Formats: sequence, C-alpha cells, structure tokens
Amino acid sequence: MKLSADLKALEARLGHTFSRPDLLVRAVTHSSMSSPTRQDNQRLEFLGDRVLGLVMSEALLEHDKSAAEGTLAPRFNALVRKEACADVAREIDLGEALKLGRSEMMSGGRRKEALLGDAMEAVLAAVYRDAGFDVAKALILRLWGARVHTVDADARDPKTSLQEWAQARKLPPPKYELVKRSGPDHAPVFTIAAKLENGASAQATDNSKRKAEQAAASALLAQVNS
Repeated sequence: MKLSADLKALEARLGHTFSRPDLLVRAVTHSSMSSPTRQDNQRLEFLGDRVLGLVMSEALLEHDKSAAEGTLAPRFNALVRKEACADVAREIDLGEALKLGRSEMMSGGRRKEALLGDAMEAVLAAVYRDAGFDVAKALILRLWGARVHTVDADARDPKTSLQEWAQARKLPPPKYELVKRSGPDHAPVFTIAAKLENGASAQATDNSKRKAEQAAASALLAQVNS
C-alpha cells in the first residue's frame, strides 16, 4: 500500500516509517468513515491506551524511585488521559491526517479533543503492531517529552479534588451546570458553573465542556481554600 502525501508527512513527524502502511491508515480512520472494506481505529485505540499506560507506568517508576502509589496514580492519570493525548496529537498535527466522514468534518472533527485523543492512542498501537514494544516506547517517550518530568506531584483532576473537599466536609458532590453555549456548531464555546451546596460557585469558559468543568472546579477550589 502506498501512503497519501498527508500520511507520508505524518510518518515524518512521527519519526517512524511503517513497514505495514495499512496500520497507519486504519489508525487515522474515524468510525464515520468506516465501511465493510475500510476498518476504523477503535480497536487500535483500545490497544494504544494499554501500550501508553505501560510506558507511562515504567517511566514514572524510573523517574521517581521513592514515590508511593498514591503519588504515582494522579501523575499517571494526568499523562494518559484524553487531554494529554490530544495535546500531543496537536503537536504533530495529527488532525490534518484524520479520515473523517462529511458530517464529522463539517462539525470541526479535526479539532475535537476526543477524536484527537482517540486517534493518538490508535497511532501508538499502530506503531506497536508495526515494530514492537521497544520502538513504540521510544516514540511515546519522545512525543511526551518533558511531561513525565514536569507533571505536578499532585496531578489529580480538579473535579476529583473538589469532590474530595466536599466529602471531607460532609457536603454533597458539587454540581456542574451549563450556563451558556455560544459560537458555531463546529467551534462551540461552553460556560460552566461549578456549585457547592454551601452556596459557593465559580464559572469557567472553554471550547471543551470537560475542560470548562475542570477549570470551574479549579477556580472553586482556589476560592474555598483561600
């Protein structure tokens, strides 16, 4: 199989030449483009998530040989969650190589965090299937770069930290409400309010609803801890 120009360019950005180019094609094919003769990237995404997890686990253990599990777990989650994968995908312009159906493309699929994160995991699995674990590990460590060494010692999701704060004070879990949605369908902007039963609240805005919720939780945490 001969790769298209955009996939050859992606190969160059990855720094890996595929002996089985069909794996890369499958890794960038969204389910909106699947057909009986064209496989999508969902199964590769499943595998890539596990490959990434093993590499990050080993890297964190090597980086901090004395860290307890309770310290390593939030660092691990910060490195493997969908946002981190999407950030890496943006750095290598993975979105430009995605194979999307018309409706997904028209709705801004090349910029969607979930699609980018899933595709990044699928690409990692494609490299693993193509060349083995050692090559995939080297590629992951190169792409994730300094993230392993700079991840916060307490990298817990702000929503988790806020919920733990509320539980410690015998309050119900915080609630997240959509205050406003603006912008076109292909690039929506969400304003989310995080609220506690004691009346405390904070808002945040982002083009990702999940990021807006996290930012609102972080703002509310800062407020109640000040």
